Amino acid sequence: MIGFVLYLLLLGLVAGFLARLLVPGRDPMSIGGTIVLGVVGSFIGGFLGWALFGKDLSQGALQPSGIIGSVIGAVIALLAYRAVTRRRAASRGFNSW
Repeated sequence: MIGFVLYLLLLGLVAGFLARLLVPGRDPMSIGGTIVLGVVGSFIGGFLGWALFGKDLSQGALQPSGIIGSVIGAVIALLAYRAVTRRRAASRGFNSW
């Protein structure tokens, strides 16, 4: 169990870093935020693999994915995070540029 958690944290760090590298723009995020981004991306990638390709149907929809799925999921999560925070800043009257 502890090995799985450590694997998930390391995979989250790598996937989150790669997602932040691939998506242009500034993301003031800590290392913890990058790990959370990657872990969330891993589960998004696992869900997409399950939904689109029928991969690992016996494991269910909520499952971690490999590095490629994790990076794709982290990019999606990062773009969604930016859209939500940009919309929230615009509704407060702040300039989001």
